[in-house]
Amino acid sequence: MDNYKILYEDDGHKYIMFSFDDETHENSFLSVNQYLIVKHGVGFLIDPGSEAIFDELYDAVSEHVAIENIKYIFFSHQDPDVAGSIGQWSVSTSAKFIMSSLWVRFMSHYGFTQMDRVMVLSDKGAQMKFGEDYIKFVPAHFLHSPGNFSLYDTKSKILFSGDIGAAIVTAPYNYKTVENFEEHKVHLLEFHQRYMGSNKVCRAWVSEIRRIKPQMIVPQHGFIFEDENVELFLDWLEELDCGSDLIENLYSA
Repeated sequence: MDNYKILYEDDGHKYIMFSFDDETHENSFLSVNQYLIVKHGVGFLIDPGSEAIFDELYDAVSEHVAIENIKYIFFSHQDPDVAGSIGQWSVSTSAKFIMSSLWVRFMSHYGFTQMDRVMVLSDKGAQMKFGEDYIKFVPAHFLHSPGNFSLYDTKSKILFSGDIGAAIVTAPYNYKTVENFEEHKVHLLEFHQRYMGSNKVCRAWVSEIRRIKPQMIVPQHGFIFEDENVELFLDWLEELDCGSDLIENLYSA
């Protein structure tokens, strides 16, 4: 099996999915996906993951773009399965690192201290030119991180949602697309109830995403949403009680 999946390719623009698992226990069944956008030979790496998968991902990425041509690396939030390899990528590339202003100082705990290489995102997000097209950084705060962003590529119309849409699924899980949303919900529920902040913040994010109208949603964990399953997932998340909505369940009377 290939160690990647091409999600979109047209006019010198390519969106690639990798799925290198950085879990140390095979029974954990938490898939970890990484993504790369290549535009006319320039690379934009998304949530490259932990230190444990750096070597594998480096080799896989280099099949699609020269490592020296990776110009941007985006971290949706601060977790080690997202940003743990920042120190290694800072040595192996000259890329700019894009993240919420909340997490810049935390990166030193991953061995990264070159703060002049960080492009800081304000809470309201941003848009940046990427070739003839744009990358949008969409606020996703408290889903599940207090400083969190989704990333939308206007060329491919693919939304990288980070932990939103994550599924706890049994192996083999690599590179799969949701086929039946009703059956897939069971893999979403427990994770989203605990890791997402509240229904209020779910609704705020869904409202932003509906304005964008992505054709595909790709999470950091689990399966891809496309076609009618994009809207089915948004409908489900919009009505979900989670996080602080369920706080009474986490404390004794």
